[in-house]
Amino acid sequence: MPAYSYVALDKNGRKKKGILESDTARQARQQLRTQDLKPIEVNAVKASSNKKQKSLFAPTLRASELSLLTRQLATLVRAALPLEESLQAVAQQSESPKITMVLMAVRSEVLTGKPLASAMEAFPRIFRKDFIATVAAGEQSGDLAIVFERLADHVERSQQLKQKILGALLYPIILSVIAIFVVVGLLTYVVPQIIHVFDSMDQDLPPLTQNLIALSELLQNHGLLIALAIVAASVSLYLLLQKPKIKRQWHLFLLKIPLVSPLIRTLNSARLCRTLSTLLVSGVPMLSALSIASKVVTNVPMSDTIDQAIQQIREGSSLSHALKRGIGFPPLTIHLIASGESSGQLDAMLEKAAETQERELEGWISSFLTLLEPLLLLSMGGIVLTIVLAIMLPIFNLNQLAG
Repeated sequence: MPAYSYVALDKNGRKKKGILESDTARQARQQLRTQDLKPIEVNAVKASSNKKQKSLFAPTLRASELSLLTRQLATLVRAALPLEESLQAVAQQSESPKITMVLMAVRSEVLTGKPLASAMEAFPRIFRKDFIATVAAGEQSGDLAIVFERLADHVERSQQLKQKILGALLYPIILSVIAIFVVVGLLTYVVPQIIHVFDSMDQDLPPLTQNLIALSELLQNHGLLIALAIVAASVSLYLLLQKPKIKRQWHLFLLKIPLVSPLIRTLNSARLCRTLSTLLVSGVPMLSALSIASKVVTNVPMSDTIDQAIQQIREGSSLSHALKRGIGFPPLTIHLIASGESSGQLDAMLEKAAETQERELEGWISSFLTLLEPLLLLSMGGIVLTIVLAIMLPIFNLNQLAG
């Protein structure tokens, strides 16, 4: 039965929004009238077929919301509740209108005979390719409840990793922004008030003071233009890096930077191993799983390595040998994959590799921040000290002449 979203007025003239099921829009309006509601809008809940609309205006969910609804579906399906009733129950229990709309739309497609995975494809911004492929494998194997539980775990772990990285970088970013504002404020407001004192001095100013005055005047006269130029340069650089060849060269360069390379290699390796493990355990074939998992690897050379590995596996090579011939993946990850292939427990070793890489990533971030935070403080202190010295040097010189 199709689902319809509605906007209606109650007896007091207040707007109410919701979703209900009905055979036609006309019957949906009649149902609202029987509930003493005056319908204003009644629209079929269905994903747009326009790809541009999908990408720009389609609903999105937070990782926590996706994990919760997936775990709820796992519980209901495990309790032998039919899939369409499970979708309806989670939609009705949810306090989020977006979740309700998405699940009712998916349920409508399922009721027409479509597989659940195919129905989810209408919402690509919510259900990624690896998510949909795992659901499809669960439908084929009949273990949909187990697959839902694994997907919920996968989403939660991915979100935890992202939160750890963002949380670790939050303090340095805030400190850097504050430092920039402090320095700009000193140069544009404080320094101009002080340098007027030097106008009455009949002596040459030290080079450091002259440079400070020149920089201060530059920011006062052209500060807005400089800011716009920085924004324009940043946007241009971003657009330039979207070109495949340039993006690949840039990512290859990042893999050669000593402090940045370990972060990129470890993060992408953890993502690959975690996603590939989930897909293989759910019954997705190796080549399909690799093709899907390559999409979560954001570094282009490392993603190319996976694409090359798919071709080499078709020719009879093992996954570990194929990754070893490529670029970017750490030796420890490759060694664990080789052990899994030898023992016939590749999915378990991939899970182990993901956990190992995530712990290594946390340790790397901790060590990096241990060095970065004092460096930022020292840099900020050095800049402020330079400004103070530039202001004080003419006064010291004047005192020496007077003495």
